[in-house]
Amino acid sequence: MSERVVHTNDSDFEADVVNSDKPVLVDFWAEWCGPCKAIGPLLDEIADEYADRMTVAKLDADKNPNIMMKFGVRSLPTLIIFKDGNVQAQKLGALSKSQLTEFLDSNL
Repeated sequence: MSERVVHTNDSDFEADVVNSDKPVLVDFWAEWCGPCKAIGPLLDEIADEYADRMTVAKLDADKNPNIMMKFGVRSLPTLIIFKDGNVQAQKLGALSKSQLTEFLDSNL
């Protein structure tokens, strides 16, 4: 697991994501979610490769219902890019590395 990935929660979300000086890709995931586990290593790679351009954060859906409700997340995994504290773009489901880098590059 990359040391660059931030593990955020309901109480730290504003500081970690909304007030970040860089764009943040938030992975809404759960322990029981197979596709979530499948993209975990990919997000670690992305966190390292894009470290100068953005931050990668993970939010456990089961333990943080307030943020899930606030952003209307109903499906896992959900990936949301936050830029200047606002939702910039969103993707549902597991992505390949090429799909993820295309999504990031077109929204950063």
